[in-house]
Amino acid sequence: MNTRNIFISIIATALTLTATSCEGFLDMQPTSSANAEGSIQTAADATTIIRGVMRKMTTTTTYGRNIFLYGDAKGGDMTIYSPGRGADELYRFQHSATSGSYSGFWSGIYSYIMNMNSIIKEIDALEAAGKTGFDNVKGQAYMLRAMYYFDLVRLYGLPYNYKPESYGVPSITGIVSFDAEPTRASVKENYAQIVADLDKAVSLIGKSNPTNMPNYFAAKALQARVYLYMEEYSKALEAAKEVTESKSYSLYSNSEWASSWAAGPGKESIFVLGIDSVSDNGTGCLGYYLLPRKYKSTSSVMGWFLASDYFLDRLGEDADDVRGDVMYADEYEQDHKVSHKGGCFKFSWYDSAAGKITTANSITLIRLSEVYLIAAEAALHTGDKDAAASYLNAIRKRSPNLPAATASTVSDDMILSERSKELYGEGHRFFDMIRLNKTIEFNDDLCDVHVNRRGKTIDRTSNMIVLPISQDEINANPAIKPQQNEAYK
Repeated sequence: MNTRNIFISIIATALTLTATSCEGFLDMQPTSSANAEGSIQTAADATTIIRGVMRKMTTTTTYGRNIFLYGDAKGGDMTIYSPGRGADELYRFQHSATSGSYSGFWSGIYSYIMNMNSIIKEIDALEAAGKTGFDNVKGQAYMLRAMYYFDLVRLYGLPYNYKPESYGVPSITGIVSFDAEPTRASVKENYAQIVADLDKAVSLIGKSNPTNMPNYFAAKALQARVYLYMEEYSKALEAAKEVTESKSYSLYSNSEWASSWAAGPGKESIFVLGIDSVSDNGTGCLGYYLLPRKYKSTSSVMGWFLASDYFLDRLGEDADDVRGDVMYADEYEQDHKVSHKGGCFKFSWYDSAAGKITTANSITLIRLSEVYLIAAEAALHTGDKDAAASYLNAIRKRSPNLPAATASTVSDDMILSERSKELYGEGHRFFDMIRLNKTIEFNDDLCDVHVNRRGKTIDRTSNMIVLPISQDEINANPAIKPQQNEAYK
């Protein structure tokens, strides 16, 4: 799907999906401006559209798999057993404008953005006519739009703290014509819009915490994440503290942590993308890509991604680290008869009633442990090392045999290591390494995987740390051709 196609009938597409998953489907006709006038009359109408978009987000090309796989496959915490099994282009950085472009990120996320733009436009018109009661759902639309743009600019733009004036992504906040040719804004301009959207979101959303919908504390947590990337540490800490001190969520104990992944949304869940038997992507889902080979339902589907030695060494610093309880013997161990627990059960679980592995497991987009780690990093950089150690230890205690951090020992590297162990498989590692200007080393030698596109290591000076704009998009929008990312011209 290219940009011009996105700008045609986009709400109709989302509502067609909604019709199969939500009550209150709105019968509306598509228009050439991606908007159907009068489609929203009540807050419930807008909520129906948001629920439909969130259901669409479960697709494997965006939040149902690839956006999380991207962050770990490229970050050094994962490796592959052999090429050609699916999505290994991510690990091998095998991208071009015509092959392996992962254009679903661009087309899919922009389709979600256009839905949010339409919701906001419709509500603005209703409010101008004197109607009220839309604050909460309007705030949800702003929060989602901020999240979408944040993820797009991380995929296609260089880090904010590296080259903020470089190309980001087109900034589209309204309804555009089908023949529009939007060009790329700068990374700095994208972030300014993201911050503005989140400010609006937190001013509008009520202070409730339904995990299956955008909510106030999710907006604050996302705000903390964005400010951390911007190195606005005081603001990141302020937003993170509001979440951690809200008493709306609490951390799992060590005895609860591993089993919590099979239990579904729980007390650490802040914002969850619900996946059930209807929306389950089966053998294409994130959980399936991380399963050890022996748990696959068919012999033709073997292991895809497994934990690298580098990650397992980090996790193995404490044999009693509870994060190890979701890691299982992988294909490498099976074939080489050596211990290698590189398979992950975070996003799949054993259904004892059915006697099989199920991958219909909801994906947590934002959870409390990340917010504690954001607070730790932000506090460290604001000079409050005692607070930094305290926030870090709330998560570090999951390694009960490691010494607690103190004001004299807490460091960026210690926090980064904890983020790796806690957030494995959740799509953060690559972006953490790049924003912190670290060199990523890949475990190609574990399975002797030949990689000819990148070297053994990569850092943010490489022009391959961003994706190409697909050729289909360039064909549809010639104005963006001169703005192609450097590695793919």
